[in-house]
Amino acid sequence: MKLSQITEYLDDFLMIPHIPDSSLNGLQVETDCNITKAALAVDATLETFEQAKTKTAELIIVHHGLFWDKVPIRGPLYRRVRYLIENRIGLYAAHLPLDMHSEVGNNAELAKILGIEDARPFLRYKGSLIGLVGEVETMNIHEVARLLGNHIQGDIKIFPLGKREITRVAICSGGGGQDLNQAIETGADLYLTGETSHEAVALARDAEINIMFAGHYATETLGPKALGKHIETTLGLPTVFIEAPTGL
Repeated sequence: MKLSQITEYLDDFLMIPHIPDSSLNGLQVETDCNITKAALAVDATLETFEQAKTKTAELIIVHHGLFWDKVPIRGPLYRRVRYLIENRIGLYAAHLPLDMHSEVGNNAELAKILGIEDARPFLRYKGSLIGLVGEVETMNIHEVARLLGNHIQGDIKIFPLGKREITRVAICSGGGGQDLNQAIETGADLYLTGETSHEAVALARDAEINIMFAGHYATETLGPKALGKHIETTLGLPTVFIEAPTGL
């Protein structure tokens, strides 16, 4: 399959041109190869690239790409770009578009796992609403953690600082700890995000809201995996997911 066919489809499906972001979303590194397999991953690292080559993927689609601001291509960035070019591997990035997508987004996938009903967008970032909030069947924070643990790997940290019975959950994958105030404003009983935050725990204690950190990496594996399945179904292109956890 031609690279242009894939990128044009993804640009439209993920609404890449319409979502402001600090990431340079879309095709970041071109390849002249015909694409017979795509690799999905969270991060654009050498480890990811090496695994993709081993799995004979000519295109890598990541959540965290290489280019965010105007920076010189040297050091680790140079080595990453050189590896892609020398091995004729393309790189495509989708940051906020993959967090907030209603079908294959990281937060949409978390909402499905928790059984959130009528999830609605919340948490304004870069001019977009990237998180979700909604109602769940009544459960406690330990039950939520067990449910989540059936679908993602890694250490889930729980802080039962609010009501024992949880009926409304706000979620934001990745590093959403600094945005706890927005979750409090929704009236959520639990805020679920990825990366831990000292300040968020202190605020949650005073606000009497439960908070859960399920890992920045772990919560952002869900969207790439879902996007891979979508690509296989709609484009007929084989995909593989690359595991390269950071431990956070």
